[in-house]
Amino acid sequence: MASVTFAINESLKVDLEHFSWVNWSEIVKGELLKDLQRSEALEQFLKIISKSKLTEKDAELLSDSVKKSMLKRLKSEGLI
Repeated sequence: MASVTFAINESLKVDLEHFSWVNWSEIVKGELLKDLQRSEALEQFLKIISKSKLTEKDAELLSDSVKKSMLKRLKSEGLI
């Protein structure tokens, strides 16, 4: 397994030492994995929308339609 080293300032080091029982390596590894997954999801999203022909006006019309539909549904269910 590869190893990565980070430089942190002295103030942060002192703060982290207050929680000596925490496995900071696992915390950082988990956060890096989450960031990587978010980055990959964003890349896929950008790839999909780059091919989209949906205009801002189309999006507004779709949004209005969804809002009206939800309002009708919530009224019929007696929620509003």
